[in-house]
Amino acid sequence: MGTDAAPVSEVEGAIRALRELDDDLEIVLVGDPVLIEAELARHDGVPMDRLSVVAARERVSAKDPPATVVRRKPDSSIAVGLRLHREGEVDAFISAGSTGAVMAASLFILRPLPGVERPSVGTFFPTAGAPTLLLDAGTNVDCKPRHLVQFAHLGRVYMADVRGVESPRIGLLNIGEEPEKGDELAQETHRLLAADPTLNFVGNIEGREIVKGACDVLVADGFAGNVLLKFYESVAQFILGMVRKELAKADDAPSLDPVMRLLDYSEYGGAPLLGVDGVTIICHGGSPPKAIRNAVRVAAQAVRNDMVADMAAELGGERTSGETA
Repeated sequence: MGTDAAPVSEVEGAIRALRELDDDLEIVLVGDPVLIEAELARHDGVPMDRLSVVAARERVSAKDPPATVVRRKPDSSIAVGLRLHREGEVDAFISAGSTGAVMAASLFILRPLPGVERPSVGTFFPTAGAPTLLLDAGTNVDCKPRHLVQFAHLGRVYMADVRGVESPRIGLLNIGEEPEKGDELAQETHRLLAADPTLNFVGNIEGREIVKGACDVLVADGFAGNVLLKFYESVAQFILGMVRKELAKADDAPSLDPVMRLLDYSEYGGAPLLGVDGVTIICHGGSPPKAIRNAVRVAAQAVRNDMVADMAAELGGERTSGETA
């Protein structure tokens, strides 16, 4: 019930996932059953043997304080869906609703993994090589060096288990390549990352190196990470708009489809919330069906490769709430 046109994108995205992804996949749609059933009726050949609906009568709006959603709206699709996940009824949770509400409810219902102080939302940047995972994208504004090291470990496991990168290169966002560059946070984080033999740390990454694909996981505090994310998104759209304008003047203009696919956020399957005892994927409110379909793909990959258990092992903790993912 989270997208701008809910539940249109959610329903069509779920149907596409069931048709196009693995046959053992099952999807539970959580929300207003009247609206969901009406939307399902618009589609032919829905594999209903692998799709079910669970009622959630309340909806979370942008005006709802994220920290109070679980208490004030316990029958919202976010709260109900995450409880299903915690209780082992489903293996992963996907929402295109309020990012703050999904994060807060995930922390309260699923709880952080042992050894994780600050769960982190990641996002992907397109680069000249493979996409780069940014951690943190805005969840944690004030960080200590040990938090950034934890982000590096969470990102390492995610890239290995979900993206298939065996030894992902870890970079630290900084204003220069030298170890002594940056503020106290950057310098101490660099020291800790360089001293960790389990991480493939490639050093400081300047802003101009990101688009070259200098690393697979880019570690930053949430303040710098979110500024970078918003600037990156706006510049990409600005340049695309300028290029489109010029190409429109040409008689035989080349196709922009490959570039559009590279910059299309719906290709990456949402933003993972890493460090909680479960698989939570947060999608953009404007997500089209393709983004929902790809979020299901990413979530299934995380579950099949035991990402949550691997993260618990990576951070040296033992899960206490059961195998929910």
